[in-house]
Amino acid sequence: MSRRLLSSLLGASLLAPVAQDEPPDIRLFFAAASMDESESERALATLAESWRDEYAAMVVDVARFMRPPRPRRGEADFGDLVGDDTEPEGEDLAEVGAAGGGRFPTPGRAGPAPEEHPSTRVRERLVKFLEARTGQRLGQDLRAWRRWYWSRPYRPHPDYALFKAVLYGQVDERMVAFFPVDGPARIRLDEVDWGGVVVNEIPPLDSPRVVPAAEARYLEDSNVVFGVAIEGEYRAYPQRILGWHELALDQVGGVDLAVVYCTLCGTVIPYASEVSGRRFTFGTSGLLYRSNKLMFDAETKSLWSTAEGRPVIGALADSDLELRAYPVVTTTWGEWRRLHPESTVLSLETGHQRDYSEGAAYRDYFRTHNLMFAVPDTDERLRNKDEVLALVLPDPDGEGARALAISAEFLARKQNRVFHARLGGRELVVITSRAAANRVYDAGSVRFGRVADDGTLIDQAGASWTLTEDALVPSAGGDSRPRVPARRAFWFGWRAQYPDTQLIH
Repeated sequence: MSRRLLSSLLGASLLAPVAQDEPPDIRLFFAAASMDESESERALATLAESWRDEYAAMVVDVARFMRPPRPRRGEADFGDLVGDDTEPEGEDLAEVGAAGGGRFPTPGRAGPAPEEHPSTRVRERLVKFLEARTGQRLGQDLRAWRRWYWSRPYRPHPDYALFKAVLYGQVDERMVAFFPVDGPARIRLDEVDWGGVVVNEIPPLDSPRVVPAAEARYLEDSNVVFGVAIEGEYRAYPQRILGWHELALDQVGGVDLAVVYCTLCGTVIPYASEVSGRRFTFGTSGLLYRSNKLMFDAETKSLWSTAEGRPVIGALADSDLELRAYPVVTTTWGEWRRLHPESTVLSLETGHQRDYSEGAAYRDYFRTHNLMFAVPDTDERLRNKDEVLALVLPDPDGEGARALAISAEFLARKQNRVFHARLGGRELVVITSRAAANRVYDAGSVRFGRVADDGTLIDQAGASWTLTEDALVPSAGGDSRPRVPARRAFWFGWRAQYPDTQLIH
């Protein structure tokens, strides 16, 4: 869809009112967001004639681009980062699209303007309309509106994909391709949200430069790294670098990788870029699902879940493609370098100008348990951003997958540094180092007891095992116990993707 077509859709005169059992023209939702009050009121009156509560998502989708009212004393600020939404400055939705500007302002925390922004009245009008039509009294809290309609059955407007294409096409015309009309989707489109950036504005690292461990003098031993080992090659991805890029297209051990870092949900996963004989080039879409990064492939423009490694919207969404995830360990640079002195690590020479100091990326977000984007609900058994060791395995009964989360704090306790768990019919053992790094292995029928002073693992029969990044290897010979892919995650983000996950804490 061209920008000219986007503009013509938004600038065209409205259709005549339709019968009550017919869905309204999607142009009405954009006209309802006009700062021309008479045009907005006419569009809302027409929408009322064929209203269904399922259309509330479309009203909220446009309202979130309007500046919220300044809070009165004692009220929540619904435009503040401490909420679930990032709220942009607010523009006339129709004017932005018709002008071909191609982008809304980037959201931020600039605080309330000295005078009310014109878009604030538009948002108030839209919310008042929602309350009148639905009977809900949720006010300006768009997060509450989202949780309300997410709790309802999903019966979207038949042109909802086109609506999303038009809406996000004004943010970045490249996003239009992510919402093909009549294209398959595995997830609810009303849970897809803009993350505040355009396509690849968070720039992936493509074939990043690496240096030997001994030359990485910029790293302190306490710095956090994500360690990957494939076919005897070891690589460390410092959090301080990957946090600014969220995706590294790399090769380790001869395997082409897409190392994905969802900073919002605290998860790093190294995926093989090739699946079923097809190699994909991944990028950052600028869109989210349940606060989880959606990446896209350049070949088909399908959107992929980074949590599952599967396409969820677009041409590939009805396929059985699933990327292979490799094990990764979150540890300190000091521990990783001691274990693997032959490792390479990302260089600071990335080709981009960023503050790559430790903790600079997402500093404000990481320091609290507040969320930036909405999720259907949260689970108070742990705090939102408490870290868990998370893994998912196929269900032995063929019923999909089984998910498990274990509190990282629980595993760090001395008595739990060798911890057995069961998932998907498999016996697992989690080994946690003194630096609180977690590795999961398929234990089979072996029961392990403790880690000896020399770093070997002792089973209950007294036999010793060597811990490697690939497997537990018995010192006396015999079958090794293979590593199982697992990753760290924020509790809220993991549960949002896997609501039925088991939790050990």
